[in-house]
Amino acid sequence: LTVNGTACDVDAAPDTALLYVLRNDLALNGPKYGCGLGECGSCAVLIDGVAARACVIPIEGCIGRNIVTLEGLGTRAHLDPVQQAFIGEQAAQCGYCLNGMIIATKALLLRAPRPSEAEVMEALRHQLCRCGAHVEIMRAAMRAAVLTLPMEDLRSPDGWSWIYDCLYGHTRKHLALVGPWCAAQAW
Repeated sequence: LTVNGTACDVDAAPDTALLYVLRNDLALNGPKYGCGLGECGSCAVLIDGVAARACVIPIEGCIGRNIVTLEGLGTRAHLDPVQQAFIGEQAAQCGYCLNGMIIATKALLLRAPRPSEAEVMEALRHQLCRCGAHVEIMRAAMRAAVLTLPMEDLRSPDGWSWIYDCLYGHTRKHLALVGPWCAAQAW
């Protein structure tokens, strides 16, 4: 397996869930065991740049693919912009869902560098958080989009207005947007 840019030899049955190999064999504890059914998102990793649920993916399906965990996004000295944004917005309470939220946000920004709030909500809607940090998580995801924005986008006619809307214009709208998101998670 290639995990966080390093080739790893693993001695496990081909149908072993990727999550168990990451946590037990490779000591990578970013992905968490939550539901074990691929429903909650706490076990999320990037596989070839796409968010995937490690608790339901057998390692045989990961051979020859690039796997990135939370630990592989950045280092303590050089955090990934998504990690910076989540810290900056204090977007966690218990932190159990945080791995999935960060991985889902990173996957979104890889495919849509200038997401709308609706796109962020869609990307995060299957990441379960029971603590109620949804407003902070949304702000962190939008801030991450700004932090990852290439400088040439700032020179576009709508670049600054998009940044302003991401960082400031969305605050009042969040309560209207996040309310239905919370309700959809059967609270």
